[in-house]
Amino acid sequence: MTDLTTTYLGLTLRSPLVASAGPVTGDPALWERIEASGAGAIVLPSLFEEEIEHDAFAVGFAADQGTDQFGEALSYLPELDAPDVGPARYLALVEQARDRLGIPVIASLNGTSPGGWVRYAKHLADAGAHAIELNLYDVVVDPTITSADVERRYVELVEEVRAEISVPLAVKLSPWFTALGNMAVQLERAGADGLVLFNRLYQPDIDLESLDVVPRLQLSTSAESRLPLHWIANLYGAVGCSLAASSGVHDGGDALKLLLAGADVVMTTSALLRHGPEHLRTIERFIRDWMIEREYDSVSELRGSVSRRNVAEPQVYERANYYQVIHSWVPGTHR
Repeated sequence: MTDLTTTYLGLTLRSPLVASAGPVTGDPALWERIEASGAGAIVLPSLFEEEIEHDAFAVGFAADQGTDQFGEALSYLPELDAPDVGPARYLALVEQARDRLGIPVIASLNGTSPGGWVRYAKHLADAGAHAIELNLYDVVVDPTITSADVERRYVELVEEVRAEISVPLAVKLSPWFTALGNMAVQLERAGADGLVLFNRLYQPDIDLESLDVVPRLQLSTSAESRLPLHWIANLYGAVGCSLAASSGVHDGGDALKLLLAGADVVMTTSALLRHGPEHLRTIERFIRDWMIEREYDSVSELRGSVSRRNVAEPQVYERANYYQVIHSWVPGTHR
């Protein structure tokens, strides 16, 4: 029987298929279905620092209203339990998932301040998360901030978090670095046990009727898997940390290509939103059938076999590929 076992962040997973952060993994009613469908691990939705701080501020502001004018009235109010603000609800979610599931539970964190990243990472580790994923969702629009400033801040952040937690640490990146390979090496040296490629940045839209800038959620397509495939194929063997592919994983073919490029795991969100947790079985079945047909006994045998260092012409992953794609167009073949 084909062996789908893989290692990610030092954790042994029964499958390279990971349910990544999103509404599906945030619904406790779906957890057992995700596990039963073959997921090797689950990544809970991100804990957002600004959401915690906003809730705490709003509650504190409401509680303080009028106290400077009617302080004597406070003695007539009953003592109430502290409202459920801060990270308590999310930490309870981590604890619940850890107790109910037999697969690793990865907690995702999206911070805004250096202290917040470290503080909440410690909370998540203490709550029982098997690993923590730092979700570096950061759009730098200030023209006075240089790329060197951004990269230095990311590296220092990973160093600070690594110094405070003992559980495995993954860093989820966007692809928009001038020298992504060097950034990957720096983050590994700073203490990252794995890289998740890539964060999907949701861009705003303009409503032509109201002229408002509005958020519009669009699920990914398989075409988006090409970008993580390109970079995983280039980073495989160049870094020693785990590589996770994220964005555009919709079927078994998408997953297989990313494993062949060198991914340790492939993560999916949009496909589970479209088809439900049981779609993982369809992806797994395709992978198994393909491996049996080509006489692969395990995922470890095929991983990285089509990476940059293992193909006859490595330049296909570089600029030569740009030239070939442009000149592959045949008039009349696309409508």
